Amino acid sequence: MNLALVAGSGNPLLADAIAERLGTRVCRSVLNRFPDSELYVEIDESVRGCDVYVVQPTGPPVDLHLMELLFLADACRRAGAARLTGIVPYFGYARQDRRAKGREAVGGRLIADMLRVARFERIVAVDLHTVSLEGFFSVPLEHLSAVSLLANAIEELVTDKSVIVAPDLGAVKLAECYGELLRRPIAIAHKTRLSGEEVRVRGIVGEVAGRRPIIVDDMISTGGTIEAAATAMIAAGCLPEITVVASHALLVGPAIHRLSALPLKRIVVTDSLPAPEHGSLALQVVSLAPMLAESVSRLNIDESMTELLCHR
Repeated sequence: MNLALVAGSGNPLLADAIAERLGTRVCRSVLNRFPDSELYVEIDESVRGCDVYVVQPTGPPVDLHLMELLFLADACRRAGAARLTGIVPYFGYARQDRRAKGREAVGGRLIADMLRVARFERIVAVDLHTVSLEGFFSVPLEHLSAVSLLANAIEELVTDKSVIVAPDLGAVKLAECYGELLRRPIAIAHKTRLSGEEVRVRGIVGEVAGRRPIIVDDMISTGGTIEAAATAMIAAGCLPEITVVASHALLVGPAIHRLSALPLKRIVVTDSLPAPEHGSLALQVVSLAPMLAESVSRLNIDESMTELLCHR
């Protein structure tokens, strides 16, 4: 089946890089806003009978990029696409996977339902905030992981004094994956969230004194979790040479200010989202294009995805 790539405004450079890897190009499309802010989407070339892949992370501004994803899906279906897959490298609302107080919306489930209504037949995502989110989808979810790519990128920084650090309990399995790949021990920070931006670490489990910490997480949002973990480890006697590794670099709000004040040797992230302005931060970006292009190629010919899937 002929393959076609369509992209929103969420990360056009990544979409172009995927297309280049596949030896094709992104289809022309029109995304405009009417004076009253309504979204207008048009696919500007034929995708009739094609196996269409819509590349659109739903990062900030999340609602805008989500609506583009849904409208692109509808436009492709109405233009005669034979099969429709969403390539969503960063999945917004993944942190809203449960009710903590009893009267909140479960945003992750709602978005999964909206993607089904948009008639996506399959979704490809990278390092979701929680693997249990797969249970929200009534269409197949291909959950990929960038851990091996990121581990390879930092291997040169790893020494016998390195320790992999989970900045909270939710990142323990992720830290174990990095620890196994890099053959290093892990430590765990016990975090308490005070608000959307403020967190506190109550203690560290594991040996960090005299070691070089490598903090691993699925995302860096406001930087509060990284700041709290780093501060706690410095107080526990770690060496002031901290590396941070995360799949998704949102870097919103006070993140740049917070991270700039820490003794960070390097921050390694993927290009699931466009690289934000990061000032003097030592930011290294690892591209997801090879992995996502391989995924598209395999899905197009109905080949197994097992080697690419997240297994934590």
